[in-house]
Amino acid sequence: MTGSESGPAIAGTPAPRPRRPVIAITGPDQGGGPAWLFTALAVWRAGGRPLRLRPGKPRSHRRFDGLIVGGGADVDPELYGETLPEGPDAAAIRNAERRLSQRLIGYLFYPGLWLLRRLFQSHGGTLDSERDRLEKALIRRALDDHLPVLGICRGMQLINVVLGGTLQRDLAAFYVETPKARSVLPVKAVTLDPRSRLARLLGDTPIHVNALHNQAVDQVGNQLMAVGREANGIVQAIESERIWCIGVQWHPEYLPQKTRHQCLFHGLVKAATRTAWG
Repeated sequence: MTGSESGPAIAGTPAPRPRRPVIAITGPDQGGGPAWLFTALAVWRAGGRPLRLRPGKPRSHRRFDGLIVGGGADVDPELYGETLPEGPDAAAIRNAERRLSQRLIGYLFYPGLWLLRRLFQSHGGTLDSERDRLEKALIRRALDDHLPVLGICRGMQLINVVLGGTLQRDLAAFYVETPKARSVLPVKAVTLDPRSRLARLLGDTPIHVNALHNQAVDQVGNQLMAVGREANGIVQAIESERIWCIGVQWHPEYLPQKTRHQCLFHGLVKAATRTAWG
C-alpha cells in the first residue's frame, strides 16, 4: 500500500477533528456592521464558521452548510416626522432585567449596543433591491438543498414572502391598547407553540425578546406555520412544517448574554453539522 492510499487508522492516532460547518450570514453593503459582528460571534460560539455575504460580495461560488438571513436597519424615523427613540436608561434596564447579575451587565451593554447600532444605521430610506435579489436566491438555494435556515427580523419576513406569504406593513392598529415597544432590551413577551421545533430549542415558556421592527408577517407562506405570537396576535416566529427553517422577528444576536436566545444558533449549527457530514 502506498502512502497516498487510505487505510485503517493507526492505533493511538487521534481522529481528525470535524471541521466547523460554514454558516452564511447575509446583510447589506452599508450599515450592517454591528449585526454582522454579533451574529458572527454567536455562530462561532455555537461551533460554526461565519461567512459574510452581501450584494457587493455575493461569493456565489462559496459552499455553505447553513444560512442566516439577517435583519436590516430601519428607515431613520426623522425622515417621516418621528423623533428618534433615546437609548435605554437605568429604569428601563431595571424593568427588563430582574436578576441583579444580568442588570449589572445591562447597565454597560445595552447603552453601548444602542449607540453602536445608531452609528452604523443606514440613512436614506431607499429599498435595497440588490440585497432582496441576493437573499431570495440564497433562500431558494438553501431550501432546495435542504440546508438549515434561520431568518432574523427582515430575514424572517423575506423567507415568508419567498414561500408565498404576505407582510403587515402598518402595525399601528395592533398597538391601540398596549404601547408599541421598540428597544434593544428584551421587553416584549412572546408565547411559543409547545409543539414546535422552536419551543424544543428554547423551551415552551414565554420568552422575552427585543423589538426593532416596523413590519410583521401577515399571511403565512406555504408549508410554514406561525409558532410564536405576542399578546396582541402579531406573529413573532415562524417555522417550516418539514425542514429546519425558522424565522424570528426579534434579534437574538443582540442578546449574547442570554443563553436561551443563543440556543437558536446552537440549533442551527448542529443541524448544519449533520448536513455537512451527511
